[in-house]
Amino acid sequence: MNLAKNIRKTATRVLQNEGEAVLNLVDYLDGDFDACVEYILSSKGRVVVSGVGKSAIIANKIVATLNSTGTPALFMHAADAIHGDLGMILPEDLVMCISKSGNTPEIKVLVPLLKKLGSKLVAMVSNPQSYLAEQADYVLNATIKEEACPNNLAPTTSTTTHLALGDALAVCLLEARGFTSDDFAKYHPGGSLGKQLYLKVGDVLGSNEIPVVREDAGLAEIILEISGKRLGATAVVDSQGTLKGIITDGDLRRMLQKTLDIQSIKAGQIMTINPKQISTQEYAIRALNMMKSHNITQLVAMNEGNIAGFVHIHELMKEGIV
Repeated sequence: MNLAKNIRKTATRVLQNEGEAVLNLVDYLDGDFDACVEYILSSKGRVVVSGVGKSAIIANKIVATLNSTGTPALFMHAADAIHGDLGMILPEDLVMCISKSGNTPEIKVLVPLLKKLGSKLVAMVSNPQSYLAEQADYVLNATIKEEACPNNLAPTTSTTTHLALGDALAVCLLEARGFTSDDFAKYHPGGSLGKQLYLKVGDVLGSNEIPVVREDAGLAEIILEISGKRLGATAVVDSQGTLKGIITDGDLRRMLQKTLDIQSIKAGQIMTINPKQISTQEYAIRALNMMKSHNITQLVAMNEGNIAGFVHIHELMKEGIV
């Protein structure tokens, strides 16, 4: 068997192993999981997540997910806890310890100290008969058959199941709190994700003048309006100023391919009627999705029935949400 086939075979085995283990977690969901979610929802404290080694890395990720979805959380390394970090725990906090075996030395030292503090203890373990599980108020069972590692040693499947179980916990809390995309935006103001969640169409219109011509405008007026306002298009309105259509520079090129009798051309004859439009109060990401679905590069932005400008895909690209 050549190297490429060996690689593909190994990768397939790992993914099947981990995928099966994650699906098996459904059978391990029980009253402890429900009670843990309900306790966190009713608690005024935070969720303190702890672990050592690879479990500490998973703990950090779970903390990040909880914080970003409305559940205050912080990470405490199990080894550092016994050297002063226990001071971060408040009386109403719940502590969740993550451990595959549930019998690591650091955990065995930490658990009695947590009990002494009176903290509620959650065990996320792959060994429900372990010391940690026996001492915990709630056990989140993440039992696996074996690691994906061929030696059944390197934390692979176990850390994947812990991560997935942490996501399940976070999403249950999110839904129970009625956490919305607007709430999510409060915690993600930076980067492209944040802009997708809070940036609105009115924020990307800029200060460009609005190109507008009447339905009876001639070709020269149309060209001057499009080139002068530098948006590559102009809105077409009736005598009351109501939007009737749009003319893009592409429309002009297509018109010239069809006829050379340009002296009598009027805006109403070459405009695209009922152009795609969007409110300035809509999120910019919706404008982008509309452009993609209709294979266009701009939309007419409207504000309470009045033309507010054009939102162009290039502006969205500049903002980094494409």
